Amino acid sequence: MLLPILAIWGCIPEVTKDCVDMTNSSSTYLGIVGGAAVGGLITWWIYYRQKMTSRKQDYILQRIENIEEKNRRILTDLEAFATHHNKILNEIFLLNQSILALEKKIESTRNSDSNQLKAK
Repeated sequence: MLLPILAIWGCIPEVTKDCVDMTNSSSTYLGIVGGAAVGGLITWWIYYRQKMTSRKQDYILQRIENIEEKNRRILTDLEAFATHHNKILNEIFLLNQSILALEKKIESTRNSDSNQLKAK
């Protein structure tokens, strides 16, 4: 099937037996077909490489989005922990102030009791 098509374009000695020399038109057509084949092969290879690169980039972007979501949750948890920690710290500070006030009150009561006993 390929031979009759190539024979239309002129004498191609590589294809036909009765041909001695290749004509300019057949040389041109063969160059066009060969160039188209090579160009098609290169185009397919570039397309395939870009497709693979695109898939890898999509995979990496998905992983980055997952990591960012995890980091967002961690930061939210850390913020909640810091808020809770500050609340507990303030309560401990208030409890310490209450204990110090109670110690002063007890100390002043003891001093006033000992002064009253000395006075008697």
